[in-house]
Amino acid sequence: MRHRSVTYSTEATFGALADPTRRAVLDLLRRGAQPAGQIAREFPISRPAISKHLRLLRRAHLVEERREGRLRVYHLNPEPLRSVDTWLDQYRTFWTNNLASLKAFVETEYAKETQAAQAQSSEHDRRPPRKPSHPKQKSAE
Repeated sequence: MRHRSVTYSTEATFGALADPTRRAVLDLLRRGAQPAGQIAREFPISRPAISKHLRLLRRAHLVEERREGRLRVYHLNPEPLRSVDTWLDQYRTFWTNNLASLKAFVETEYAKETQAAQAQSSEHDRRPPRKPSHPKQKSAE
């Protein structure tokens, strides 16, 4: 059996991060530890709903709770986010490679268009000037 303080469930982490309120709680805790009551005051939902979100975050090991007298103080535990970062790293590599390919394609197309425009411009400069055409005058009847 895994020791919970060493390994974290990626599924639990992703499950906890799936909810926008829980992500907002984590953003709030990035500023530092806060009591549950203070966290609840930051959201337009009930305290029991915030307690449920905190419980899910605690089960995913994304937050840790400590008692200070009657208060439950929560602080962020960033360790489980390492597994998310590792998973995302594969996609960073994918997007970096694809963006590099896109950049090369755009630069090649731009160079082709620039060369074509320059060739057209120099061809236009070599042509003899055209005679202006005058509209026919109508005869007065």
